[in-house]
Amino acid sequence: MVNRQNLSLIKTNKGNSIAALSDQSPVLLVFLRHFGCVFCKDSMHEIAKKKEKLVKEGIKIVLVHMSDYKTATGYFKKFNIQDLEQVSDIDCKYYGAFGLVKGSFSQLFGLKTWIRGFEIATTKQMLPGLVRIGDGLQMPGIFLIKDGIVIESFIHNSVADKPNYDSFIEVCHL
Repeated sequence: MVNRQNLSLIKTNKGNSIAALSDQSPVLLVFLRHFGCVFCKDSMHEIAKKKEKLVKEGIKIVLVHMSDYKTATGYFKKFNIQDLEQVSDIDCKYYGAFGLVKGSFSQLFGLKTWIRGFEIATTKQMLPGLVRIGDGLQMPGIFLIKDGIVIESFIHNSVADKPNYDSFIEVCHL
């Protein structure tokens, strides 16, 4: 898994290391899927809805993606989260360091995925796009880091899993 030294090597678009940021406040490190994924779009939508609450609680949100910064910022603008710090991980080395693997057929295309994907498409008018940037097999995950230590995580068993962002706030108050 990751340690303080590894976290010191992960730099955001603003030049901050995840280790240094986590010394200042808890960091919610959100590993996204590719931008054509309906679940990635839903994650960005949910982060946008929860952003104010998370920031008010003193949690810094950092988004990790498999794109260049300019392209990612364009996607983030659509959800009004372009002001969040971000990490470009085109080679998925940070994904791997956090134990995020390539998805199996059932994790990517199982019945749960189809049902939730249909739900997102119909209720939020978010449609899947082409996998142009990133690895379409890469699984997402979320990690709460404080003082250089992962104190909570949510690793998706299916791309359709939906994390409870409020639970990460609760962990900060323990």
